[in-house]
Amino acid sequence: MSDEGEISQAVLTHVVRALVDDPDAVEIDIDESGSRKRYTVQVAAGDMGRVIGRRGRVANAIRTVVGAAAAKDEIEVEVEFAD
Repeated sequence: MSDEGEISQAVLTHVVRALVDDPDAVEIDIDESGSRKRYTVQVAAGDMGRVIGRRGRVANAIRTVVGAAAAKDEIEVEVEFAD
């Protein structure tokens, strides 16, 4: 098994940075205090719409892909998007 959350964090970082206009502004905070790991994604103000998508479809797709990567890490994760 890899370090806990390593694959899921790498996947999340890669996907979000690929979607936004300003990839250097992407920040991912990790909270491991609960039963599952929580990733909070922050992007530049103008890029939030790209990450959320219409009706949250892009955000839900990101959560699905990162959840699959987390299964490979044998952990559970939550992905939140901060304003």
